[in-house]
Amino acid sequence: MPAGLIVKALSGYYYVLSEEDELMTSIQCRARGIFKKRGVSPLVGDRVIYELTENGEGTVTEILPRTSELVRPPVANVELVVLVFAVTEPALNLQLLDKFLVHTESAGLETIICLTKHDLVADDKDPETASQALGEGAQGITEIVRLYESIGYQTVVTSAKRGIGIEPVLEQLAGRISVFAGQSGVGKSSLLNAMVPGLQLETNQISMKLGRGKHTTRHVELIRLTNGGLVADTPGFSQLDFLQIEEAEQLSSCFREFREYASGCKFRGCLHLHEPDCKVLEAKEKGDISESRYEHYLQFLTDIKERKRRY
Repeated sequence: MPAGLIVKALSGYYYVLSEEDELMTSIQCRARGIFKKRGVSPLVGDRVIYELTENGEGTVTEILPRTSELVRPPVANVELVVLVFAVTEPALNLQLLDKFLVHTESAGLETIICLTKHDLVADDKDPETASQALGEGAQGITEIVRLYESIGYQTVVTSAKRGIGIEPVLEQLAGRISVFAGQSGVGKSSLLNAMVPGLQLETNQISMKLGRGKHTTRHVELIRLTNGGLVADTPGFSQLDFLQIEEAEQLSSCFREFREYASGCKFRGCLHLHEPDCKVLEAKEKGDISESRYEHYLQFLTDIKERKRRY
């Protein structure tokens, strides 16, 4: 039986791209009932075995082993996550960005940060000038880029409208399954439209009253790039929980810059709160760990502890 890749899931159908079809056309398939009995569902990104039916459609009969699995968005075999955050409209939310990073770290996925809508905060292409337009009390774009790159995340400032920063992101997507994730209205679809000529994904304006965008992407679908990459444009969302992080001690390892210091802490399982001889706290006091990142760590730690108490 032929093998293929699920590139879209919609209304109970799975659209499978055959590995043997040079025309790259997808076959509309249903999944075997046995999957439901086992509590397993095929996901976009799954490599599957399927069989053709008499009506020209198909049936997914086997899901091949996954290298990764995301719960939200539901995508399998992702190798790279592009976290898309606007520098404005909606306002850049670093706490939410750090929350997304905790999720990608816990899933063991490579991550790059894409800061969109640079054209809305400056009349030129200089991120330093743009940072001055973000408003009083906001961290400048250059400072934010410097912070996350010092931690080890490639951070790209982009403008889909002006074509700024598109190529560096495209280079990372070549030949891989990637997922674009972020809040509604941050410009994920606009960015993909700039990468794939003629794609014309639906985009929407930000609601000025609510400060957020409408959900223009309603299902998960892999979009083919000319460089061999496949990208999932996912429904936007602003809420995440920490279901996959069961113990508070796991959170620390999801902050990359904590790791080298945490290994030197006096106590095994140190939560880096007020324990004696905590190397993470020492690094924070010296300025080697960002104050904002540490504050977000404390907030997430509280969230995890409260969830455990509820359940």
